[in-house]
Amino acid sequence: MAITLNVNGATHQIDADPATPLLYVLRNDLALNGAKFGCGLGQCGSCMVMVEGEAVLSCVTPIMLLEGREITTVEGLGTIEEPGPVQAAFIEMQAAQCGYCIPGMMMSAQALLQKNPAPSDEDIRNALSTNLCRCGTHMRILAAIRRAGEVMQSAGMTGTNRRTG
Repeated sequence: MAITLNVNGATHQIDADPATPLLYVLRNDLALNGAKFGCGLGQCGSCMVMVEGEAVLSCVTPIMLLEGREITTVEGLGTIEEPGPVQAAFIEMQAAQCGYCIPGMMMSAQALLQKNPAPSDEDIRNALSTNLCRCGTHMRILAAIRRAGEVMQSAGMTGTNRRTG
């Protein structure tokens, strides 16, 4: 059965079982490998993407629920040449160590900052509560998200505005 997905602004016809988790379609059919397979149970956040601005665990979200909805992956936030504000802040603040969880962290951060560009540390921690990391860069991650919020505010990227490129 063909399902139409809108991923990072592009429309894709996916021929897959409607119960297929989005993560598998992103990685296997669309070659978007930013979202990672961690636990497969929606408990670690390494597969986080955004659906219409909300952080969503792609490993437990079947594609049948996503037809016609806007899906954004970490690849949709920017490019290597022109990273988006969240990506640039994570680089600037050296917030990654191994990097496995970082795309999911970035997506949770992006979803938060689109709603609240000046979050408190408590707001950030709540938004990242689904994202697990064992590397110990938590303070740098908090600093990166605060920095991205500052950049987004100064660029007028509030509400549902997002970087396109």
